[in-house]
Amino acid sequence: MAQANIHRIKASELELKEKVVEIRRVAKVTKGGRTFGFSVVVVVGNEDGIVGYGLGKAREVTEAISKGIDDAKKNLIQVPVLKGTIPHPQNGKFGAAKVILKPASGGTGVIAGGAMRAVLESAGIRDVLAKSLGTSNPNNVIKATINALLSLRQPIEIAQKRGVSLQKVFNG
Repeated sequence: MAQANIHRIKASELELKEKVVEIRRVAKVTKGGRTFGFSVVVVVGNEDGIVGYGLGKAREVTEAISKGIDDAKKNLIQVPVLKGTIPHPQNGKFGAAKVILKPASGGTGVIAGGAMRAVLESAGIRDVLAKSLGTSNPNNVIKATINALLSLRQPIEIAQKRGVSLQKVFNG
């Protein structure tokens, strides 16, 4: 996939905001009956190009959320944000989840559903058109969205690879 350009970022230096995407009650059937626990999916970001997601599991909701936040802070990535939107259209896939991201003009807002919206807003993307296809499983939709964001390239990076000026990249 697009795992080549992952830059690990230290969470201690950033002011991150957390969003709980999903809280799921899970049960383990034992000899003595059912034992309940909680599985939580959390997205963190500084709303300025850095985002991460995590999964926390525990018997108590608050403990699961804090575990999810700790996991999310270990999986932070840098996302190219250009004037509040993404630089170019991009598709992402994880399992049965497929996502389509398209840049939008200023004032459009984040047009995306549930789990995708949390990731895009946490990354600081204010104007984007997004569609989720396939499964609606929040874990897989978040991972597909992260894969799409990882595949995005900066315009300056494209100009350097092509050996042309930045102006030529935008004008064709």
